Amino acid sequence: MKKQYPDLLNDNVSRLFRKYLVPSISATLVTSIYILADTVMIGRGVGSLGIAALNILLPLFSLFFATGMMFGVGGSVLFSVAKGRGDEKAAKEHFTAALAGAFVMAVFYEVTCNLFFDPITAVLGRNEAMDALVREYGRILVAGAPVFMASSFLQAFVRNDKAPKRAMAAVISGGVLNVVLDYLFIFPMGMGMAGGAIATVIGSGVTVAILLSHFLSPHNTLKLTRQFHPKQVFEALGNGLSSFVVDLSSGIVIFLFNRQLLAYVGDLGVVVYGIISNSALIVNSVCNGICQASQPIMAVNFGAGKRDRVEQTRRLALGTAFAAGTLFAVLGILSPGLLVEIFVEPTPEITEMAVPAVRIYFVGFAATGMNLLFATYFQSVLKPGSALALSLARGMVFNAALVFLLPVFLGVTGIWATMPVTEAATLALDVFLLFRGRKPRPAVEY
Repeated sequence: MKKQYPDLLNDNVSRLFRKYLVPSISATLVTSIYILADTVMIGRGVGSLGIAALNILLPLFSLFFATGMMFGVGGSVLFSVAKGRGDEKAAKEHFTAALAGAFVMAVFYEVTCNLFFDPITAVLGRNEAMDALVREYGRILVAGAPVFMASSFLQAFVRNDKAPKRAMAAVISGGVLNVVLDYLFIFPMGMGMAGGAIATVIGSGVTVAILLSHFLSPHNTLKLTRQFHPKQVFEALGNGLSSFVVDLSSGIVIFLFNRQLLAYVGDLGVVVYGIISNSALIVNSVCNGICQASQPIMAVNFGAGKRDRVEQTRRLALGTAFAAGTLFAVLGILSPGLLVEIFVEPTPEITEMAVPAVRIYFVGFAATGMNLLFATYFQSVLKPGSALALSLARGMVFNAALVFLLPVFLGVTGIWATMPVTEAATLALDVFLLFRGRKPRPAVEY
């Protein structure tokens, strides 16, 4: 029996969204397992200082993954809009241009991070206590940069090429392998931090291999072309910049929080935040999955001029994002101690700091999904200016200002309160940009 691929322009919107939702959430959720599994097993096998060292390096992982996502989502939105307009030639050019941009950045990161590893990790917060652990994990992490970028890049394009289940299968397979190898390398083989890093690179490599199999499918429409204009590379970059900011901002937030916590409470604060930030990976993954389920539907229908279907998809995804975010907020408020015990053997000092920190921080998750969804919506309807403004405000401006301002008045409690205040301020900006966008204006922002 011939496999039926979804018709994004004519199938029922609710049915389409559900068809994309589970594969998209599964793919983004398992992606976070690459780091989450390392954190849990390093915490148990190396100790709390290992978690602190891993948390220092998370901004680098975020940079690699975010850059692949920038060209992947930015290029695939343009690819889908072109498909909606029936312009196959432009679709091929957008795919080729995005791939060229991702390749150049992979080479740049590999060279730069190897040459300047010491100063980069010193800026991120490497100190004498965790120096050896940071080097052990970080050198392998940098070596795997092209693999991490290829994973996020290909996920976006394969999903937009009507193959969300293949993207899901690829990420789940790599994630499961990563968990198995984490255990084998860290415990029976005693490889410590290096074992966790090697497992992560191998898991991502398997994900990339399965995603590449899409190019052998008879339904594949991702085709390379020799002719594309360099400006199309920058179009993909520009349209994907908000995705880059969303993914990179998690690394920037971790960096800023680490620096403030080291100043206010020392290494213990970094350990506690390592627990919280890795839990936040799960929340962001689920919310990103909801966004990515809606993005191909909105982009293709926008290209075809079917604005009612775009709005219907946005409303459906927004309600789903709100429900998911609220559920995570409630879980954090009611069961903070259980969360701590998942990652480490809690000492009285860790428990005393972590329990109120988790409760305060998790309140912000009620708005996280909605904020990410609005950025995806603006991106899908070719309003990259609004998407970028929203992502910058949430990921950098509000967080950067509040993580330094609130502790002046509230001490370490102000650091934990930064996230819920940031999410609330961003939600207000969402509403402003949405209503401003309803005024007559050009279809594309520059």
